[in-house]
Amino acid sequence: MIRKPFGSNGADLPEIGQGTWDLPESGLRLEEARRSLRRGIELGMTHVDMAEMYGGGRVEEIVGQAIAGIPRERLFLASKVLPGNASYAGTVRACESSLRRLQTEYLDLYLLHWPGAHPLEETMGALEGLVEQGKTRYIGVSNFDVDQLRTAASYLRRAELACDQLLYHLHERGIERHLMPYCALHGIAVVAYTPFGRGRFPRKAAAAGGVLSRIGERYGKTPRQVILNFLTREPHAFAVSKASRVEHVEENAGAAGWRLEAGDVAEIDAAFPVRDGPLATL
Repeated sequence: MIRKPFGSNGADLPEIGQGTWDLPESGLRLEEARRSLRRGIELGMTHVDMAEMYGGGRVEEIVGQAIAGIPRERLFLASKVLPGNASYAGTVRACESSLRRLQTEYLDLYLLHWPGAHPLEETMGALEGLVEQGKTRYIGVSNFDVDQLRTAASYLRRAELACDQLLYHLHERGIERHLMPYCALHGIAVVAYTPFGRGRFPRKAAAAGGVLSRIGERYGKTPRQVILNFLTREPHAFAVSKASRVEHVEENAGAAGWRLEAGDVAEIDAAFPVRDGPLATL
């Protein structure tokens, strides 16, 4: 698993991590999900992304159970505060609740899930305070455009924005126009969520899907491995993908440790052109 600098402060992070949105919360599928999380960690996907919103906190509890017994220093645990809870005091309370559910003393990364009604200056002050208290190592945001990133950073005095977590997949590449270059310039990591889209994965029979299959065959890789490799091709780009079955975790892990050639990247560019999206043009 390739590890690369995360944010401007050089934290070392695997480029492919594990997402937990909509993780199974009961029964046999839950047991498989726990095994999958642990298998992913064994394979080097130690970045586990969560949020207090996921299952109303239940997912954080499940992750806490899954990581029991794993040395804490091996893990990179990330979670998010809901905008509705993101007052100064509410942000602190939400972080402390996440820590209790995870049964850990600190997070590695704590994010504001999306822009909300609470004053951003207040939220960023709380996030910075959590760093100073040792309750999180790094802070960031999710679903922020360039102007919102500038504003958020302007409220920080002693900490830096480590990342912006964003929707990014082959049908949603608009962030590549302005947002990703801005993040690269300012040492902000981009963490892609939903890297395969929601129900929009290219069919092999479709022309674009055929491009991925042909490229994968050259490397002995699956189309999904090609996609993850493509999305994390930039030095500051990472991805988190949910996989609640062991075989899917193992497939995701196979997306790292190799690089697409320039000609392959050009083929994917042609098959999945960049189109402006809601966060692309600012």
